[in-house]
Amino acid sequence: MMVQTGGRVDARPARDDRPWRPLDLDELPLRDVLRGVSPYGAPQLDVPVRLNTNENPYPPSIGLVDALGKAATLAATEANRYPDRDAEALRADLAYYLTPDAGFGVHTAQVWAANGSNEVLQQLCQAFGGPGRVAVGFEPSYSMHRLIALTTATDWVAEQRAADFSLSVEAVAAAVERHRPALLFLCSPNNPTGTALPLEVIAAACEAMHAAGSGMVVVDEAYAEFRRDGVPSALTLLPQHPRLIVTRTMSKAFALAGARVGYLAAHPAVVDALQLVRLPYHLSGFTQAVARTALAHADELLGSVEAVRAQRDRIVRELTALGLQVAPSDANFVFFGAFADHRAVWRGLLDAGVLIRDVGPDGWLRVTAGLPREIDTFLAALGRVLAGAGAGTGQTDGQTPPDR
Repeated sequence: MMVQTGGRVDARPARDDRPWRPLDLDELPLRDVLRGVSPYGAPQLDVPVRLNTNENPYPPSIGLVDALGKAATLAATEANRYPDRDAEALRADLAYYLTPDAGFGVHTAQVWAANGSNEVLQQLCQAFGGPGRVAVGFEPSYSMHRLIALTTATDWVAEQRAADFSLSVEAVAAAVERHRPALLFLCSPNNPTGTALPLEVIAAACEAMHAAGSGMVVVDEAYAEFRRDGVPSALTLLPQHPRLIVTRTMSKAFALAGARVGYLAAHPAVVDALQLVRLPYHLSGFTQAVARTALAHADELLGSVEAVRAQRDRIVRELTALGLQVAPSDANFVFFGAFADHRAVWRGLLDAGVLIRDVGPDGWLRVTAGLPREIDTFLAALGRVLAGAGAGTGQTDGQTPPDR
């Protein structure tokens, strides 16, 4: 139906008031491996203090907003054309940015970029995983590793971290020997625990995979910029281990979560492999322009990292003083417990207007290092919750936090 509106034709269809025939998800021919799986997501609730998604709390400056707007405007002048299919200029900028952390000159051919690090991880599973192949991870860890493996028909095996959330050389080598995975996922700093991996563990993983004639080692460094002084990056191991892949994101330290830019550094052959599975023109011209502008202002954007680390370290001190267990953190968040009923604590904080994250395991919660005033509110609210009768050990209303 065409509707004439103000001299132009509106091609929108007329409203269809006919009721849809009832249809449940279970009636669809969904792949069996996806039945019963919950989609990834954190609650987006309208509360005064949101400390549940590990975002950088510092927005871009007015000057940077202006620069980002101009970059998007310039990209719009060529919106009728497809973008640079291989994002060469962006990858060159990312290579330049990574070089100091790597300790060697990173080249464009060693870098790949996509729509958030999740798309990078998906492309890795598409290229190196798939039916009949296994991916291994060490939990608790980033849940998207498992979900992306499942959605790409890659079998998933979960190994467990030690009680202090660490990983040893022996544990990693034994897991490789047991499963001979096509993909071995490591997370450093680990999400949700914040713990970083010693380089010797990562090197041992690469050596074990090589000895087993197995696949690729993926080190997820989404929070690398927040690591404490003296903690090295896995990037430094790339020249010695051609099957090592290091993934990163611009969502965290760069405060660019809304732009969706992730990337990796690896051997050029890995980048060639990903070219086989990436969708045509997968990274829009607008995204590339905004990301390059952000990289040009890296000093300004990363200037907030020290402030975030200060709040993270403050949280660690304050929670430790409250007698709680706190995992050492090299990220922009803190993992703490151990509560007899962590859901009661989560609910008590939410009732006080503070949203943090329940991602498991039982007894533990995660809080993002936000602005100083937000951490003031969080600490005060937590103190009241813990001081309440039976807080942390009493019964809740039975409602499970909606982000597990």
